[in-house]
Amino acid sequence: MFAVLRKWRRRRLDRLPFPATWLRILRERVPYYRLLSHDEQTQLQTLVRVFLSEKEFEGCGGLKMTDEIRVTIAAQACILLLNREHDYYAGLHSILVYPSSYEAPSKFVDPAGVVHEGDESRLGEAWLRGSIILSWDDVRRDSADFQDGHNVTFHEFAHQLDQQDGTFDGAPLLEKRSHYRSWARVLMKEYRALGDAADRGQETLLDQYGATNPAEFFAVITEAFFERPKALKEKHPELYDELRKFFHQDPLARLETAER
Repeated sequence: MFAVLRKWRRRRLDRLPFPATWLRILRERVPYYRLLSHDEQTQLQTLVRVFLSEKEFEGCGGLKMTDEIRVTIAAQACILLLNREHDYYAGLHSILVYPSSYEAPSKFVDPAGVVHEGDESRLGEAWLRGSIILSWDDVRRDSADFQDGHNVTFHEFAHQLDQQDGTFDGAPLLEKRSHYRSWARVLMKEYRALGDAADRGQETLLDQYGATNPAEFFAVITEAFFERPKALKEKHPELYDELRKFFHQDPLARLETAER
């Protein structure tokens, strides 16, 4: 019964005009929006409307929540959903937003087996169930420059796509079982290569934070796919192709069209 009601609400929202103030925010605060085709822009507006109706936003650390914050985050989150079968990040209920980087408890074991505990500064965080935490300063900066290779919103929402099967493991749900073999072969090869390069101190296109574990690798390559598609396709063509098939998008083609 709830699923039927949810579908009815979504169809109803789809029939309503997109608010002019939200459209202005998309055009001014999310420049990636301009790269989308007309059909994709219309699709994104629908995605944003539903996303905002179903997710709770909460300002933390004294941040007052505004439509600018909500729409900017929702738009970038929903760019990852374009042209795909999805359920609007099912299981995600709330987005907590701090004014800037925030302190969070940290615990890790070093190679000698010593446990270290304390606080560390973070820009964002995705929990297995329920919530995402973001720094508004970083969301805003990353949104404004969509070609620097870094986007905290893409990163944290990539984690949400990854955990749809219940685990953060760098293996999101794929459309067909036959896709998993190629996905595993390419991503594991690239993940190991990134780790080896990091160990050697070699500079890489991909953020070496992705060598932390397969989950972080998927989030890092998602950032690169949307923000540095030309370089990614040139240096890692197989990886680019796997992501193109997964997201049903070709960011490089978008950039080339915009440059004509």
